[in-house]
Amino acid sequence: MTAQETIQVRVVKKQAEAEGIASFELARVDGAALPPFSAGSHIDVHLPSGLTRQYSLCNASHESHRYRIAVLRDAASRGGSVAMHDSVHEGDVITISTPRNHFALHPAQRTVLLAGGIGVTPLLCMADRLARTGADFALHYCTRSVERTAFASEIAASAMGPHVRFHFDAGAPEQKLDLAKVLAAPGAEKRLYVCGPAGFIDHVVGTAKAMGWAQDHIHLEYFGAPAQDTSGDQGFEVRIASTGKVYPIAADASVVEALRSQGIDILTACEQGVCGTCLTRVLEGEVDHRDMYLTDEEKAANEQFMPCCSRARGKLLVLDL
Repeated sequence: MTAQETIQVRVVKKQAEAEGIASFELARVDGAALPPFSAGSHIDVHLPSGLTRQYSLCNASHESHRYRIAVLRDAASRGGSVAMHDSVHEGDVITISTPRNHFALHPAQRTVLLAGGIGVTPLLCMADRLARTGADFALHYCTRSVERTAFASEIAASAMGPHVRFHFDAGAPEQKLDLAKVLAAPGAEKRLYVCGPAGFIDHVVGTAKAMGWAQDHIHLEYFGAPAQDTSGDQGFEVRIASTGKVYPIAADASVVEALRSQGIDILTACEQGVCGTCLTRVLEGEVDHRDMYLTDEEKAANEQFMPCCSRARGKLLVLDL
């Protein structure tokens, strides 16, 4: 697995977009055009602290002079969002990766976008693209309150505005999201995209499946993995196929951590099972999947896993390393 190509960019604008949310506009230091990207793409941001975090691009995908990301200051942050808010300022030069897309738009006669809070960021780019191409779509944007709703006035003034419905937890009952109504009448010609907190995504996906939406027409992207119950975790072993060497994985250590301590580095970024950076092929053994990246079908195939968070169901995993 090779490292993602990186670019030096300057923070040309940092702006408060809502309570607890700041946007960052990034441009190449050398003034050249940025690599193209498609709706749903994200970048890795290498923070001054040494952390790497993934953020969706929320500006229009035809723009090449800038990337824009938005970051929620998360009270439960592992350091990334706090660092973005407190340590990254206008004028700073930071390192980012080139864009990649695990959440791409598919052709459809009707597209339904469902955003929970800061999960709106990749869906904004999608909505802009759909509006520019004259597509039939709706974006339902759910937040706690008006004050916590980023880009509200910008959305209302844009071409996507007529397609967007805002839903506030603190608002009147009649404006709250009627999920059953939004997801009614599924069909082969429709696609559903959802992004936001894990609980929001699970509720939307569960409702969609119950109403007959096909699994392969439901597309989702988590921003963080839900907490795992690790009380029953047991140790196991990992064999490296290229050398035949076997390494113990303690009950309280990840595969990535254990191998790193032995001088074997696996490329990582989020270390939460969200971004897919550490995806590794499994040659033998049954995986206890704990990531938010692989589909149910990919997990059932048992051919690859995320060593940053997933474990073995048995005593041994043989990895293609």
